[in-house]
Amino acid sequence: MAGRADVVAAARGWIGTPYRHQAACRGAGCDCLGLVRGVWREVLGAEPVAVPAYTMDWSEPQGDERLWAAARRYLPSRAGPGRSGDVILFRMRAGAVAKHLGILTEAGAEARFIHAYCRRGVVESPLSAPWARRVVGYFALPEPMRGD
Repeated sequence: MAGRADVVAAARGWIGTPYRHQAACRGAGCDCLGLVRGVWREVLGAEPVAVPAYTMDWSEPQGDERLWAAARRYLPSRAGPGRSGDVILFRMRAGAVAKHLGILTEAGAEARFIHAYCRRGVVESPLSAPWARRVVGYFALPEPMRGD
């Protein structure tokens, strides 16, 4: 998997980026998926697939767990508590689809994460009890590709 310190350092470089739906450009704008995509590019290189257009509701009316399915397809799942550098998937309310992502920067009792939050941009927040209750899963970025 990608080095945890590298992932955290890359994510912290996005703090202050304004929120822009579907964007993934450090300093110019991103949403929560765009943050993860941008960190992927900085740490691993090219993204594995082109991301199709998506709505802000992430197929919530249809109950389609599109973001969770993509996370399981491209990111190794982690059991138990997350580790710094992990991608966190959140369900914003009970019964809703999982549609928010962040990157864990500190684990344990003082857990923190970076995420792109509507109207606030990219911020680092405590993984407080209300946030922790929304966690669906933790995922690692895969191993970087090595050249010959």
